[in-house]
Amino acid sequence: MITGELKNRIDKIWNIFFAGGVAEPLTVVEQLSYLMFIRDLDETDKIHAKESEMLGVPFNTLFPDKVVIGEQQIDGNQLRWSVFRDFPADKMYNTVLNYVFPFIKTLHDDKDSAYSKYMDDAIFMIPTSLMLTKIVDEMDEMYHEMELTHSEDIRGDVYEYMLSSLATNGVAGMFRTPRHIIKMMVELMDPKADDVICDPACGTAGFLIGVSDYLKKNKKEEIFYSKDKKDHYMNNMFHGFDMGRTMLRIGAMNMMTHGVDNPHIEYRDSLSDQNPDRDRYSLILANPPFKGNLDSDIVSADLLKLCKTKKTELLFVALFTKMLRVGGRCACIVPDGVLFGSSKAHKQIRQELVDNQRLEAVISMPSGVFKPYAGVSTAILIFTKTEHGGTDNVWFYDMQADGYSLDDKRTPVDESDVPDIIERFKNLDKEADRKRTDKSFFVPKDEIVENDYDLSINKYKEVEYVPVEYPSTEEIMTNLREIEMQIGHEMDELEKLLNL
Repeated sequence: MITGELKNRIDKIWNIFFAGGVAEPLTVVEQLSYLMFIRDLDETDKIHAKESEMLGVPFNTLFPDKVVIGEQQIDGNQLRWSVFRDFPADKMYNTVLNYVFPFIKTLHDDKDSAYSKYMDDAIFMIPTSLMLTKIVDEMDEMYHEMELTHSEDIRGDVYEYMLSSLATNGVAGMFRTPRHIIKMMVELMDPKADDVICDPACGTAGFLIGVSDYLKKNKKEEIFYSKDKKDHYMNNMFHGFDMGRTMLRIGAMNMMTHGVDNPHIEYRDSLSDQNPDRDRYSLILANPPFKGNLDSDIVSADLLKLCKTKKTELLFVALFTKMLRVGGRCACIVPDGVLFGSSKAHKQIRQELVDNQRLEAVISMPSGVFKPYAGVSTAILIFTKTEHGGTDNVWFYDMQADGYSLDDKRTPVDESDVPDIIERFKNLDKEADRKRTDKSFFVPKDEIVENDYDLSINKYKEVEYVPVEYPSTEEIMTNLREIEMQIGHEMDELEKLLNL
């Protein structure tokens, strides 16, 4: 969560854009993403150079002595943020516009890569040298504040804060899953070094980056000390689809900055026949669009066969069951209506998860998790594709706090169920004796079937009522009389003081 001086710095950069005539929030996020990427390239290159020197291995810098830009050959060192930021305003603007920006557009050698495809039509839209100078200065201050936080998630938090402006400025559907919820879901799924991972509604690739960070932290030696596994991580592990080219551009830059050379991030309508991927992925993590209604003519026929509906939240769950390979796992966020909706389509999708796949967990989240952008109550569904059932008992958890206040301000608080959810999910064998009055408990499949496949936690949770003893009517009346007499006495004393 961004607060204090760092928040003020980001807000000041936004104001510089607005004052300079760049007022479209999506354009501001895009231009800021380019500049953050340019700065991060410099920092990352320096870190890799030091690591290579320590290990005694060759290092190929991104900024060699001679770089060809168009028909010109220039000193690659001038393309570094740490160098051009000290140029006079006009020279810096000319360098960024004519050299640095064309350089990053052609940075990736593979012309079919996600980065190359979506950077090809990228446009530098900062209009004046004075405006660029102010932004660069403020961004250096912003990065200084980021370093002072000593938080490993701070870059993601900054991105999330920038993207939050899209929702507050009326850009529909552009709010993002809170980073701590992404992190929780990734830890619950415990990705493996050989997983093939997809988010069919990836936006800026938050879930894919969450997995990347988790693997680098927990499986670093297994992946990076193996040539085959490192190649898989860099080139074949990560897949994401979206229908916004700006989002895809930001996602591709985001993934490269996080060390993934060639993520497969594509422009694709996941619910249509444009998406041929079936039985392919071993892990899906997603927060698909809510409250959408599609024309059934554009929806893939096999999805409608499973769940005849126009509602995107149901169609995406159906899609996940199709895209996963047998044995593949999924953790996805759905609005509460998916859990208890009474329409035929709602029941069909729940029956599919319970009867034909192995539904493992339903984690109910409070309605404030997505504030201030949406107040809808949501839940996390976790299931494994089997095509032959396997649901015995479903684990339910009633999350009541996520570490932040549940109002529009979302300020940090001490109460959080997130660590408890992770600990209990990883030790489900210890949950068998939990009571229905606890935050978490098992519900057998037979009971779910009897309740029309209802997956809402309130259907099964029991509330323990503690009897309260009230005083008798006679005692209450006696107390009231005594209070009345005391008031009268005090009024008499007040009259004496006032000489009435």
